[in-house]
Amino acid sequence: MKTKIIALIIASLTFAHAAEKLKAPNGGRLITTVTPQAEFLINADQKIEVRFLDATGKVIAPGAQVVTVTMGDRSAPTKLAFTQEGDKLLSDKTIPAGKELPLVLQIKTTPEAKTVNAKFTLNLATCPECKLQEYACSCDHH
Repeated sequence: MKTKIIALIIASLTFAHAAEKLKAPNGGRLITTVTPQAEFLINADQKIEVRFLDATGKVIAPGAQVVTVTMGDRSAPTKLAFTQEGDKLLSDKTIPAGKELPLVLQIKTTPEAKTVNAKFTLNLATCPECKLQEYACSCDHH
């Protein structure tokens, strides 16, 4: 009995450690408040890409998820809608100019589901340690 309990504890710790190490595959920000987890990324064209990930961190095709982003100046916010393009959702517009933009990402796993919000500052400065943009920084220097 003790052996089974110890094996169960070790297995759960191993699973928790593996879940901790999940990284965004394209160097974006990992959104962990939604299931499946998502990667948020600003591409070279200054559009937002959202990809959904399975439990191992591999990209899976979007299903019925609905994603919207509201960002920028509160008195005149920029609202972005998303359409599926291959294995990702792509914003209909580019992000507004600026280096630090307040952002609200809203994800509904199905059109009827409750909205999950992720609020953060889209900081486009480059991290000196991991070389990713600060919004997607994977270091622990914060």
